[in-house]
Amino acid sequence: MEVSGESCGVFGAFDFEGKEVFPCVYWGLVSQNHRGHHSYGFAELREGDFAAHRSLGLLPPVRHPVVRRLFRSFRGKVGIGHVRYATSGRSTRYWLLRDMQPFVAGREEKVVLAFNGNLVNVKELRAELKARGLPRSSSDIELLSRKLLQGLKGSDLVSAVEGCMKGIEGAFSVVGITQRGELFAFRDPLGIKPLCYGCSPNNQTFAVSSESVGLDINEFRYEAEVQPGELLIWSEEGARRERIVKGERRAFCSFEFAYFARPDSLLCNGKSVYKVREEFGRNLAREDPELERRVDVIVSIPSTGDDAAYGMHEVTGIPWERAVRRHRYVVDRAFISSSEEREKIISKKLNVTENLRGKRIAVVEDSIVRGDTSRRVIRKLRMAGAKEIHMYFTFPRILSPCFYGIDMATFGELIGSTHGEEEIARLIGADSVHYQSLEGFVRATGMRRDELCLGCLTGEYPTPLAQRIADEMRERFESGEVERGRVYEVE
Repeated sequence: MEVSGESCGVFGAFDFEGKEVFPCVYWGLVSQNHRGHHSYGFAELREGDFAAHRSLGLLPPVRHPVVRRLFRSFRGKVGIGHVRYATSGRSTRYWLLRDMQPFVAGREEKVVLAFNGNLVNVKELRAELKARGLPRSSSDIELLSRKLLQGLKGSDLVSAVEGCMKGIEGAFSVVGITQRGELFAFRDPLGIKPLCYGCSPNNQTFAVSSESVGLDINEFRYEAEVQPGELLIWSEEGARRERIVKGERRAFCSFEFAYFARPDSLLCNGKSVYKVREEFGRNLAREDPELERRVDVIVSIPSTGDDAAYGMHEVTGIPWERAVRRHRYVVDRAFISSSEEREKIISKKLNVTENLRGKRIAVVEDSIVRGDTSRRVIRKLRMAGAKEIHMYFTFPRILSPCFYGIDMATFGELIGSTHGEEEIARLIGADSVHYQSLEGFVRATGMRRDELCLGCLTGEYPTPLAQRIADEMRERFESGEVERGRVYEVE
């Protein structure tokens, strides 16, 4: 929960019997609202054109008047939805309104899209649009939509998607609808962001979702993940799968396992997130032979630290105390806010019970980016009487920015980029800091090292432009130049 943010969750559904799919899309987004609190939106095909509803903020509850109205008005057999956290574009209210998704692009030929990810070659793509008097938003979604629409002119959907996969560098898991009523979904050739699909018990309604929990909440059967470089199409003619680009490797975002995915989700062809996180905790225990001598009790930061804390407890036998609790209705996430708001949210969202007096504690947390959350939590634990506080992070030390959809933009903001464990402990007020090793992390995921994107941990990125940008940013940072964001974001 220390992290900055991630961009978005998507969901789409198609019913072969012509039944309305909005309820599926709504609940699919509810299950993924942790993936974005900036805005939400829905779109469907209606009488040859697209109808859409988009709004800022958290997705409202089902009894909310707005949602009731949507249930009455959205009656189509094909629909998509989106929850957004802005990692690209501008964050003022004006631009957040313009950047909401799903995004409708085109005039004579139209398409509506929603995506999760971040594009890297935005300068090149934006220059192409400016030559035509566009874009009208500040988000990557318009760049992707226009690229797809350009490919659709005089060609088919497969060729258009191929043009996106070959002409765009970055992470993109996409759902969309054509004016012909096709639901389609595709994933970048490296498969950086999650995307899976499934179907209803009667095999008539198919859905695609960022996380498998979107299928579970609808009682849909999980079929498989959308493969890297793959396009799926559902239409009146049936379902179609086509592997358009087969990359040399895959590079799934390692941070999904540590933090962003819900623990009850399945990633990468059925890997259970909570089981992976339990193994993270076991690794932390195995990698610190002094743990059992050093601490009296294990404490987890809810909820991403809970499973790892259980794994640590299994290996060591040290009691696991649920001493930190989340205030249930403080729903804002610290990463979606300004630095000033972040401090206020962090201090209000967690509560520490008064049962730690005189105890030496191991605090299990998913990650540390800037140190704000950890510093606040440690202060509260000290106030609760903890004698010693030893921090254990399941995600290895973050050294470099992310270019693919997590809001970690510069070297300077990353506490691990410029400080070692002892310095970090001093800065956040802990007695010690311990990271899971990179080798242990990779092993616990059940994937090979070359199947994961580890750019923020190693400085080695899976796409060439991201690597060049990172190298340039590091050189500027080390020379003392003030960072104003990623190189490609600076006008």
